[in-house]
Amino acid sequence: MRTLTYEIVIEQETDQKAGYSVYCPDLPGCFSNGGSAAEAKNNMAEAMALHLESLIAHGNPIPQPRHAVQIETIDLAVPA
Repeated sequence: MRTLTYEIVIEQETDQKAGYSVYCPDLPGCFSNGGSAAEAKNNMAEAMALHLESLIAHGNPIPQPRHAVQIETIDLAVPA
């Protein structure tokens, strides 16, 4: 058995009471959520494991982690 390390993106929902959503850029269609960032991460680990199991069961290759997530900011002037 081997270990793959995937990057995930956790975003707080606009309505903070709604919790957090999470996805993995290297596993399109694999996403989850949770009431807290920690819960979302735990739920995502389970979703990713199931996603990879499904890929294997259907004879599809397992995507390799690319480590391509980059966070940047852009300052924009907007009318007051």
